[in-house]
Amino acid sequence: MFVLIGWALALGCVFGVFVVHGGNMGVILSALPFEMITIGGAAVGAFVANNQPKVLKAAAAGLGKCFKGSKYTKARYMELLALLYDILQKARKEGLMAIEQDVEEPASSPLFQKYPAVGSDHHVQEFVTDYLRMMVSGNLNAHEIESLMDSEIETHHHEEHAAVAAIQRLAGALPAFGIVAAVLGVVNTMGSVGQPPAVLGGMIGSALVGTFLGILLSYAFAEPLAGLLEQKVDEATKELQCIKSTLLASMQGYAPQVAIEFGRKVLYSTERPSFAELEGHVKGKK
Repeated sequence: MFVLIGWALALGCVFGVFVVHGGNMGVILSALPFEMITIGGAAVGAFVANNQPKVLKAAAAGLGKCFKGSKYTKARYMELLALLYDILQKARKEGLMAIEQDVEEPASSPLFQKYPAVGSDHHVQEFVTDYLRMMVSGNLNAHEIESLMDSEIETHHHEEHAAVAAIQRLAGALPAFGIVAAVLGVVNTMGSVGQPPAVLGGMIGSALVGTFLGILLSYAFAEPLAGLLEQKVDEATKELQCIKSTLLASMQGYAPQVAIEFGRKVLYSTERPSFAELEGHVKGKK
């Protein structure tokens, strides 16, 4: 929603001021289809040529996320921390072997089913169960698991960031493709130097529309989408860091209610539940 509002504001200000100052929208509208095909076609072709299929797929999925609200809300994080609390509490009371079935079959685990928002999330489920499995096996210490967690989180961040980098490169190329379209327009105009000045003026104006469109598409559309997608990638990484801090605190001997405090403190302040909110939520889920 905010993306569309931002675009509407940008276009309204740009074209509104142009019209108020006596600009002729007819010149822009007449050249728009041809310039869009030139710039858009060249940009899409270069984008496909510049990226692997997995990056293209990730970019398409990421652009879809830009038009949706963030799922990483305070309510989601309270569910996540409550899930971790229940798992760690069960392991503390009944022993680590008691959670083995939950770890091996999370889809049928009552603990994961109790919190469907996060318990059914593939990335959360896999990250939590993989490291709980290591904790159950007892073959690795906290420092080794922390190092492994850091490596996995870094890999996840780089994979997700590949789509951001691809869109940023596209944004950087769009003004250049606008110049290409403008140069072609100038070449076309130079081949018609015998035409009356009014005709030549219209042709030059149409050629300049290409430069204008390339810059507008870059800085009003592509670059903001890349920035928004980067913020969403950071949010996904933050969730994994929350899980990491909680599990490591548990491995170091802290009680479950203290371990989830480690995870809570990692969260961004805008989504971080207060101590009282989290405590009330955890107690309410017992």
